[in-house]
Amino acid sequence: MDPAGTLVAAVSDQLLFVLKLCLLALLYLFFFRVVRAVWAEIRTPATAGPAPAATPTKGNRRRRAEQARQARRTAARVPQLVVVEPAAGRGTKVPLSGELTIGRAAGCQLSLDDAYASQIHARLFCRDGHWMVEDLGSTNGTYLNGRRVSGAAVIARGDRLQVGNTVMELR
Repeated sequence: MDPAGTLVAAVSDQLLFVLKLCLLALLYLFFFRVVRAVWAEIRTPATAGPAPAATPTKGNRRRRAEQARQARRTAARVPQLVVVEPAAGRGTKVPLSGELTIGRAAGCQLSLDDAYASQIHARLFCRDGHWMVEDLGSTNGTYLNGRRVSGAAVIARGDRLQVGNTVMELR
């Protein structure tokens, strides 16, 4: 066999090997995305159960009153995402704590009835004391104060967030 033929065979074998690795990487990426989507669909947010019944004593009444005052003070500081548009959802409030996913999927903490929103469209999370919004690869994009979000962006009180045709304000 001539040296040129050997060189071509070696290059084509190496090229095939690299292509096989690329295909394998794409398959793993696809599998990861499918598992992530399924996980978001079946995951349900943890909810607190009912409080145990307490005997009505003076100490319990005082404790409950203090807890109610503390809850009101905490609620005043906790930011909320409030739906501004469309009119059907106007006034819907979602307090922010931890991480909040927004989309059409039932597994999202804020589930939207919006044909222009993706299943899992965006997420809000707290980092270093600041609330951040991040688009999760949606088809129509996520907009913060009219600008398309690419990567994580800081969202502050008074900012408007648009997901599909739904506009929300952080208060």
